[in-house]
Amino acid sequence: MRGWALADVGTGWRPDGAQDAGLAELAGERRHLMNLGYRMLGTVADAEEAVQETYVRWYRLTPEDRDAVDSPRAWLTRVAGRICLDMLGSARARRERYVGEWLPEPLPGSPFAPSRPEHADPADTVTLDETVSTALLVVLESLTPAERVAFVLREVFAMPYADIAQVVGRSPEACRQLASAARRHVREGRSREATRERHDVIVRAFADACRGGSLSALASVLDPDVVLKSDGGGIVSAARRPVIGVSNVSRFLLGIVAKNPGLGVEERETGDGIALAFRRDGRTTGVMNLNVVGDAVKDVWIVLNPGKLGLWN
Repeated sequence: MRGWALADVGTGWRPDGAQDAGLAELAGERRHLMNLGYRMLGTVADAEEAVQETYVRWYRLTPEDRDAVDSPRAWLTRVAGRICLDMLGSARARRERYVGEWLPEPLPGSPFAPSRPEHADPADTVTLDETVSTALLVVLESLTPAERVAFVLREVFAMPYADIAQVVGRSPEACRQLASAARRHVREGRSREATRERHDVIVRAFADACRGGSLSALASVLDPDVVLKSDGGGIVSAARRPVIGVSNVSRFLLGIVAKNPGLGVEERETGDGIALAFRRDGRTTGVMNLNVVGDAVKDVWIVLNPGKLGLWN
């Protein structure tokens, strides 16, 4: 098959050189598929790979088979879901070889920043809401691939269980049970999270304590069982293992501040609420998201891997 790129979708061009009157409508599903892929896989790059493969499979159909599809969106969604399911299986093996901790890719959003660079195709935009929060994506990482796919397709995209069954390869009733188990796990994992307003208050108190360099002030906003994870991907320096406990986390964070006097810190909006972006020489070099439970920080997630910061620069 002649090579082509996703950028060609929507231009009226097809691999066989023919024109397709419905191509613009088909291309309009790209944002829907990107939203699905990111929630399934946790990174924009993986989502883009899944979307591209989905369109490739569409164009591998014969014209007759394409004409027989009643709903291109439903077809694309089912195929993308199956591709994501396969990718989740292989992702687990890849992450076992990942250098240090693996964290989902954080996404910037309004009002502090555009969700995509100005030159990017709007069809690539991943809609920012609580279903793209780091907190939720971390919980989804603990699910089996089948549970995650069933949960996202049902809870986020309201897909009927009969259609989910075609994606997962199980009966509708089995898919109902998968989604139910995933929903229960997510509810248990997020039941004590603070409201968005309280989250942002605690994040600002946390940032002030770090800037002030006070060990006691910082410790006062940390949960006794706080855990810090940092993702450098083996590309930049980061803690290879989780940092656990108030004393260790406080000293680790204040050590970062002390070693980087020229580091700028900006508030940026994400699906979790306010996050803290590290800035140096006009570029974002890291993003810190906090999981606030009650009135304390339960988890600190720091993404330093440059491959997961492209949308921030």
